[in-house]
Amino acid sequence: MSPLAPTDSKDTIIEITDEALTQLLILRDEEPEGDRLGLRLEVIAVPGEEFKYDLSFEIITQAAFTDEVRTIGEGDKKIKVIIPLQSFEHVNKATLDYSERQGLIIRNPNKPPLVAIEGLVNDDELSASIEAIIGTDINPSLAAHGGFVTYVGHDEDGVAYLTMGGGCHGCSMSKMTMLEGVQTTLIEQVPGVTKVRDVTDHSTGANPFYS
Repeated sequence: MSPLAPTDSKDTIIEITDEALTQLLILRDEEPEGDRLGLRLEVIAVPGEEFKYDLSFEIITQAAFTDEVRTIGEGDKKIKVIIPLQSFEHVNKATLDYSERQGLIIRNPNKPPLVAIEGLVNDDELSASIEAIIGTDINPSLAAHGGFVTYVGHDEDGVAYLTMGGGCHGCSMSKMTMLEGVQTTLIEQVPGVTKVRDVTDHSTGANPFYS
C-alpha cells in the first residue's frame, strides 16, 4: 500500500484501546492548540534489541509528505495518528493500550531483526533448549529488574550469543549479570553450552559501560 494512503483508509495500522484513547485525548487537550495535534508514533529499531518508541504530539499539517496519517476513533472521541514511513512495518498491527499501573503500553507482534553474526545456528535442538531455559527461567528472573535477554544463536564451540534489553541494557551491571547469572544457568541446565557472549551494543543504553 502506498504511504500516501488517505487518512480515512479502512486498513488498520495500529489499534488503540478505548482506555488508551481516553488517556491520549486528555493529554492532547491539555496541550496548546490541542485540536490541531495528532499523535506521532515513531519506532526505533536496533538489531537484536527491543523496539524503542517515541510518542509525541505534533501539529497534523506539519506531518511529512510520506508519513502515514490515520484517524482512530469516532465523533468527539478520535485522534489522528502520524507514523513515519520508516516506522510503518515495525508498528503494523500493534496495539496501544493503557493501564493505571504501567501507563501507555504498546503490544507489538513485530520484532526487531536479530544481530547478524556469521556462522551462528539458531534453529537446531540446542537452540530450542537454550530458548526454553531463557523463557522459563532466565527472563522471569530478569523481569523483576525490568530486563530480559534475547537468544541470537550459538557457534560450533557451544558459545551462546545473547543480547540484553530493558533494565539490563546499558547498565554497568549487565556484563556481570550476564556472565555470573545467565551463563551459569545455561551451562548448568543445557548440555552443550560452554560459554555465553553478550553482543548487546550497550553504548545505546541509558548508562553505557562501553562504546
